[in-house]
Amino acid sequence: MSIEINIYQFLIVAENVGVGQRTYDQAVQCSRVVRTEYKWVALTVTSVGAFMAAMDASVVVVALPTLLHDLDASLLHGVWIITGYRLALTILLVAIGRVADMFGRVRLYVLGFAFFTFSSALCGLSQNGDQLVFFRLLQGVGGALIVVNSVALIADAFPPSQLGTGIGLNFMAFNLGAIIGYTLSGVIVALAGWRFIFLINVPIGVFGTFWAHLRLRELRPNVREKFDYLGALLYSVSLTLILVALSFEDLTSPLASILLTSGVAILLLFILVERMVAHPTLDLTLFKIRLFTAGNLASLLNSLAFNSQPFLLTLYFQLVKGEDPLRTGLLLIPLEVTFLIFGPLSGRLSDIYGARGLSSLGLLLSGVALLLLGTVDEKADYTTITLILIVSGVGRGLFTSPNSSSVMSSVPAHCRGVANGVRTTIVQTGMVVSIPLSLVFMTLGMPYHRLTQLTSGASAMIPQDIPIFLTAIHHAFNIIAILTFAAILPSILRGPKPNFSSVDEAS
Repeated sequence: MSIEINIYQFLIVAENVGVGQRTYDQAVQCSRVVRTEYKWVALTVTSVGAFMAAMDASVVVVALPTLLHDLDASLLHGVWIITGYRLALTILLVAIGRVADMFGRVRLYVLGFAFFTFSSALCGLSQNGDQLVFFRLLQGVGGALIVVNSVALIADAFPPSQLGTGIGLNFMAFNLGAIIGYTLSGVIVALAGWRFIFLINVPIGVFGTFWAHLRLRELRPNVREKFDYLGALLYSVSLTLILVALSFEDLTSPLASILLTSGVAILLLFILVERMVAHPTLDLTLFKIRLFTAGNLASLLNSLAFNSQPFLLTLYFQLVKGEDPLRTGLLLIPLEVTFLIFGPLSGRLSDIYGARGLSSLGLLLSGVALLLLGTVDEKADYTTITLILIVSGVGRGLFTSPNSSSVMSSVPAHCRGVANGVRTTIVQTGMVVSIPLSLVFMTLGMPYHRLTQLTSGASAMIPQDIPIFLTAIHHAFNIIAILTFAAILPSILRGPKPNFSSVDEAS
C-alpha cells in the first residue's frame, strides 16, 4: 500500500509543477486500480473483526447455565458476564473514536484485535465468576477498539457513491456473528465445554491481528490535537453510572436513583467542559449537521425497540410456549437471516436512491411487525410468528445500512472516527437500556415483583399467570412499536447530504 500513498503524493506534486499528460494519466489510473483493490481488503479484514465482536456479545447466553454451575457463580455474575462486555464496549466508543482520529485508525484496530484475542484466552481460563466478569470487561475494551474503527476504515476506503454497499456488507458480517453466537454456543458446550466458546477466538484472533497489520493502511492524515482527558473521563463515568442504574431490576430503588442522578449530573458537566475545550472528546458541532442528528435520533429509537424484541420473544417462547434456550435461539433465526439479506441490498440501493425513503420504509415495516407481535397468544402457530419475524427483519435491514451510511457520509473525513464512535455509542446505549426498559413497560400489565420472579426463574409459570403475562408482553410490544413509528419523523425530515464527497474523492 506504500505504492498507493506514493501515487497520491505524485498526483499532488504533478498538479502543482506539471508533468507529461501521459505520465499523469497513467498515475491516475494506477491510483484508481490500487484503491479499488484496497477497499475490498479493508472490508474483508474489518468484517472478520465485526463478526467476532458481535458473536461474543451473544455467545454466552445459551451457555450461561452450564458456565455458572461449573464456576459456582451467582445469577448476578451471570448478568454481568453478559452485560459487562457490552457496557465496556459502549462507554469507550466515543473516546476511542477521537483517539483513532488523532493516532491512526489502523493502529488502534490492530491493537484492538490483539487485545480482544488475549482477553478471550483469559476468559476461557477463568476460575471463578469474579475473574470472568473482569476479563469480559477487558474483552469489551478490545471489542470497542475493533467496532469503532471498522466502519471508519470502510468509510475511508470506499468512495461516497459505494459507501452504503461497504457498510451494508460489514453489518452483514456483524449480524452473522450475532446469529451464530446463539446456535454455535450450544454446539460448542455440548462437544467441548463452555471454555471453548472463548478459546475458539484465540487462533482466529491471532490470524486476524497479523492479517490486519500486514494489509491495512492509513489513507487519512492523523489529526494533530491534544487529547481531552477530562472530557473522556467525565463521559465514561457518566455513561457508566447511567447504564448501571438502568440495568437494575428495580429502577425506583434508592441506589438506582442515586446512580442515575449522579450520571446525568456528570453528563451535564461533561457537556459544559466540551463547550470550553479546544479539542473536545465529543465534537458537539457534529450535531449541527442536520442529517447526522436526525439519523442518530432515529437510530436510538429504533435500537431501543429492536433490541427489546428478541428479549420479549425469548420470554414468550420459554415461559409461554415452554421452549428450551437452544430452540428459542433457532426460532429467532428468521429475524436475523432476513436482516442479513436485506442489509447489504439496502446499502446498495441507498447508494443509488438515497437513505431517506429506504430508512423510513424500514421503520414502518418494523413498527407494523411489533404491533402484530403485540397480538400473539399462547395458541399462535410458529408459521405466523415466523412471517412476522421476516417482516421485522426486512424492516431492520432496510433501515440500518442506509441510515448508517447517511450518518457517516454527512461528516468530513477527518471526523469519521469520532462520528462513528457517537453513532455506535447511541446504538449500543439503546441496546443496553432496551431490556430494563422493556421490563418497565411490562409492569403496566403485571406487578413488578411477580414479573421478576418469573423472568429470573425464582417461580414457575402457572396457568393463571399466562393471560396476565401475555398482557404485559403485549403492552411492551405496543409501546416499542410507538417508539419505532416515532423514529420515522426524524428519518423523513433529515436534510440533504452535505457536499463532502468532492473533497473525499480528491483526497
